[in-house]
Parts: sequence; C-alpha cells; structure tokens
Amino acid sequence: MSTQQKVAIITGASQGIGAELVRAYRDRNYRVVATSRSIKPSVDADIIDVAGDIGKPETAERIVRETLERFGRIDTLVNNAGVFLAKPFVEMTQEDYDHNLGVNVAGFFHITQRAATEMLKQGSGHIVNITTSLVDQPIAGVPSMLASLTKGGLNAATRSLAMEFSKSGIRVNAVSPGIIKTPMHAVEKHSALAGLNPVGRMGDIRDVVDAVLYLETAGFITGEILHVDGGSNAGRW
Repeated sequence: MSTQQKVAIITGASQGIGAELVRAYRDRNYRVVATSRSIKPSVDADIIDVAGDIGKPETAERIVRETLERFGRIDTLVNNAGVFLAKPFVEMTQEDYDHNLGVNVAGFFHITQRAATEMLKQGSGHIVNITTSLVDQPIAGVPSMLASLTKGGLNAATRSLAMEFSKSGIRVNAVSPGIIKTPMHAVEKHSALAGLNPVGRMGDIRDVVDAVLYLETAGFITGEILHVDGGSNAGRW
C-alpha cells in the first residue's frame, strides 16, 4: 500500500456541498473517505464509502480505522455534516435538540478527536469545519437558535483548536456559508432566499468548495472563519 498520496475525510458526503467536496479533492488527486448515513458505494478505488451516523463514536471509530487500513494516513478532515432547523425557539422539542446536538456537535467531536490523534502522530494535518453565517448575522424571520448554538460552538472550537495545535503542524479553519443553493432549499423558494443577503442572490455550492480548497493550500492560515455569504457578515442592509 502506497501512503504517499494525501487523504481527505469528508462528512455529510452523499449530496450537495459534501458530494462536490469529494469530487474536488479527487480532482486534486487526494484519496477520499466519504461518509454519511446514506452514502452510496463508489466505483473509484481511491474512494472509501462509510455509511453511518456521524454523531455516534462507533461510526467515527470505523471511519478512521478503515481510512488507516486502506490508505495509511489522514491529511484533511472536512466536517461538513450538519442539520438546520428553522423553528421558533419555544416550539423546539427535546428531539429537535438531541438531533441538532447529535449531528452538529457530536458529529464534529468524535471524528475530529480521532482524526487529530493521527494527525498529531504524523505532525501535519488540516481540519475544516462548515458552519453558518447566521451565527454572526441572524435574520429576522429565520429562527435559527439551534444553528447558532451548535455552529457557533464550532466557530469557537475552530479558534481554540487552532491555538492548541498551532505548533503541531495541524491547521484548523472554518468556512461560514450564507444561503447556498443546495438540495435542502426547494426551487420555488430560491427567489425569496436570494433577497436575504446584500448581493441579492444565493451562493453556489462551488463557492463553498472553492473556499475550502483555498484554505487547504493557505499554509499560513489557521483559526480563520472564512465567510462565504454574499456580504451578510459585513453588516446590515
């Protein structure tokens, strides 16, 4: 087994941003481990597909184990898996809370801890967390408390881990998207959603992927929260 080729783990990889990230890293000649609850087998020998609940520690354990057994190293982890619930705070249920914390927080914690352990051994690595611009710029009429609670925590964790790993060869960054044209947004809502940011259009999946790839090659950047949100983070409009 050759271990010279770089390896990226992508969570939430079955569709949307995650699926495009898999293609983008393969285009850069990375081997890729793609994981989600409903991931489909790939015919590409340089892609491992691992189905499972990313919020469960046993799923994270299996992902890392299969990555090392097959490819022998971990260079990049993109924590893309996430859920979003637009629901009034007082109507949220225990199930809503558990599901959002499970995917957005536990789904970050377990896989990142295990991947970082391997990165520390090899003295290099890059972790990228996909968060949301709603953390910094909530929108009236779009209730997003659980997104702010969970993804805001990831922004803070990004900076904390960047400092913790700063002398270990591991960089930790985040990409904070605005409203992106993904399968989670029905086409009939695109026009209304386009007006919820200063530039007056939705972002494309490729905008987020390009931001991740930029951070991948930006060796002097760590602890960065890179906003890809059509200017929403800049202020009110």
